[in-house]
Amino acid sequence: MTQVDFYILGKDSVSALLKTACRIAEKAMKQQQHIYVNAQSEAQARNLDDLLWTFSQGSFVPHRLVETGDAQNATEPVIVGFGDDPKDDNWQLVINLADAVPEFFSRYERVIEIVDANLERRTQGRERYRFYKKRGYQLNTHNI
Repeated sequence: MTQVDFYILGKDSVSALLKTACRIAEKAMKQQQHIYVNAQSEAQARNLDDLLWTFSQGSFVPHRLVETGDAQNATEPVIVGFGDDPKDDNWQLVINLADAVPEFFSRYERVIEIVDANLERRTQGRERYRFYKKRGYQLNTHNI
């Protein structure tokens, strides 16, 4: 069964939310995992695409920004997409940055949900938490 981890940030910061996603993706990549980052929007996906090149001095996270349905043939360990099922079962981890639970989450071994202190995003995070809990998924919370 899929494990779900919530990373709770102490401040209201989209930048901190995206940097946390980058750090998690980098760590998972170093553990030989394949990661799909589910962005909320194309703009957020493009911001994350840029940030993965620059978030940490000396780091290199091979990744690809994919358009809808273009993830199946990707060979990079980190794929950034938005708004659609990646239709590929080669990834172990999904980092969800979207407001809603992705329909395809249960195909992954692990789901990461990152929630900052913004009231609206915190409320949406609580709704996602209740969704997973109601369905019996193993939930872990990490305060950052």
